[in-house]
Amino acid sequence: LQGPRYVSAAPQGGFVVSEECGDVKVFMSSRKLLCSLSSKYRHSFGNPAGVCVDVDGSILVADEQRRTVHLFPEHGAPVCLVSTGLRRPAGLACSSFGHLFVADAGENCVKVFKY
Repeated sequence: LQGPRYVSAAPQGGFVVSEECGDVKVFMSSRKLLCSLSSKYRHSFGNPAGVCVDVDGSILVADEQRRTVHLFPEHGAPVCLVSTGLRRPAGLACSSFGHLFVADAGENCVKVFKY
């Protein structure tokens, strides 16, 4: 890893890690690299920060530089869930009820979104 930042558990015992170098890596339970999100989805990150995995196995990533949150489904193209209203999105968490919690370090608060 190159500058690991945030980590989240993933289904089947794997995990997801955001890196300072502008990528997000997905690992299997054996700690073997499964994929890089920037390569798999041809997505360019600014400064990926918080990561989480929802009940469907989709990976959500906060991008501090671009002030966005993207959802990366197992199959299909990435979806921008939040594109406005964030100053410096950092940590992420998602609930089993479709709520997304974003720690906005730029506004010293946690913002809640439904997706």
